Amino acid sequence: MPARRDTADRILAAARGLFEREGDAGVTIRRVAAAAGLSPMAIYRHFENREALLARIGDASFDAIARHWAARARGLDPLTRLIAVHRLYLDYALAHPHLFDLAFSRPRRDARRYPDDFQARRSPTLTVVADAVADAMAAGVLRRDDVWDVTMTLWAHTHGLVALYRGGRFTFDAGAFTAFYEQSLQRLLAGLAAPPGDAPPPAC
Repeated sequence: MPARRDTADRILAAARGLFEREGDAGVTIRRVAAAAGLSPMAIYRHFENREALLARIGDASFDAIARHWAARARGLDPLTRLIAVHRLYLDYALAHPHLFDLAFSRPRRDARRYPDDFQARRSPTLTVVADAVADAMAAGVLRRDDVWDVTMTLWAHTHGLVALYRGGRFTFDAGAFTAFYEQSLQRLLAGLAAPPGDAPPPAC
């Protein structure tokens, strides 16, 4: 079993490298096999087809992103955590555009759907954001509302900006766009802020 797992990991690493450099078109069974030092038939002993291989790359990306977000946000106050995870979202989109598209933009048969999958905490990434939203509401930083509705509103805002930027709808370079993105996020959070006097009573 360990040898089989090691081979599968080798195949995934080779496929991910091709995907990061060239996107979807760069991942063929023949090219992955060559990069992993295996025969094409050996790939099929571990992955049913190319789509199964891409799905595993996407799942691994989700898990890696979620671990990174959770680690970077640990110990921060609720509002700072919310800002931090959305900055990390942009950083990932700019640094890994092909993996970002696979994880967040590409249609998938097993894609998680709102509201059922998200409310059941099946999304490793959005659950991190939802927990920060819930904590911000409990702390009186954001006004009380449906946690998942607010989480999805924040995601739609940030993902929409990233999609527009990557679609060439901004004249900004990456630095100017990052500044605009963060200012826009601050405006949205200000609109979601709890009114004065709505903070929870201090603990006794």
